[in-house]
Amino acid sequence: MNLENMSIVEIREHVSQLDEIPSELIDRLLADPRKGVAAIGRQLSAQAARREREQARWLEMTTYERQLREQGKRLLFGIDEVGRGPLAGPVVACAVALPEDFYLPGLDDSKKVPPVLRQAYYEVILRDALGVGIGAVPAERIDEINILEATREAMRLAVANAGAEPDVCLIDALHIPDLPCEQVPIVGGDGKSVSIAAASIVAKVTRDQLMAEYAKIHPEYGFDKHAGYATEEHLRALEIHGPCPIHRRTFGGVKEKVGQSQSST
Repeated sequence: MNLENMSIVEIREHVSQLDEIPSELIDRLLADPRKGVAAIGRQLSAQAARREREQARWLEMTTYERQLREQGKRLLFGIDEVGRGPLAGPVVACAVALPEDFYLPGLDDSKKVPPVLRQAYYEVILRDALGVGIGAVPAERIDEINILEATREAMRLAVANAGAEPDVCLIDALHIPDLPCEQVPIVGGDGKSVSIAAASIVAKVTRDQLMAEYAKIHPEYGFDKHAGYATEEHLRALEIHGPCPIHRRTFGGVKEKVGQSQSST
């Protein structure tokens, strides 16, 4: 490639058609005396650095999966939940088994992924996963057995609904009694395991969709905006309207309002 005889437009067109940009080419672009060519080199250098960081992060987040596969385990389910903290709505858990060659740069704990990317990742995970199961436990059940036990129940349901028997379940922090397979609880697992991160994404998108539907039934609370968390808007609505049927009556911020007139019931 004779850079000296090519215009900036021609160089940009050429590199755009390459699947991989050799580091030697980037060095030549950076060294070119033309500012426009050097700018192309800087852009490509930044892209290469970002890919290296993504690959290194992916290698780190597949550590548990690779170790378990080296032990002969094949069907690995990551499990995570969303919705332990809100004042309303279900707690939702997801179980996801990813193929060994799955690669989705940027996959992380759902709280760290912007909503637009979260939706895109959700669609990729559903398309490529070996198995996906959802478990949801409603507010009434949460009030009956407490949020920790409801979370475990949602996780058991997620595994049961996944359509396959796991060899191992990698779980964000919790141990799940009565789960008939090996368990690997990982504190902060949604940032340490791609399987758990994938489950986190699917659980979050699923719950947000559910809360958006509840917002149509109980529009005065704004569930589509805050998903049931204790925002100022939500607390103000509770003060005005009292709890609705999907509020968790044993939770602080709600139990004090039980008995108020409820226009939505």
